[in-house]
Amino acid sequence: MNTSPLITGDMIIFEVVSKYPETMEVFFDYGIHCVGCGMAMHETIEEGLKGHGMDPADILADLNWILEQKD
Repeated sequence: MNTSPLITGDMIIFEVVSKYPETMEVFFDYGIHCVGCGMAMHETIEEGLKGHGMDPADILADLNWILEQKD
């Protein structure tokens, strides 16, 4: 069993949403509505959340949790 998270803070927001569309709901729940903006194509999750004054740890846990529910 792999215990490594599928989504990490160094991943580009756009790539995460493209690969795992179900994660868009998590971003929206946190008030991060820029998943489709130009910055999302270049910013990592960590950069984007810190830019919004948020701690990436919480959303990363929720992003990975939603993917675990698929299995």
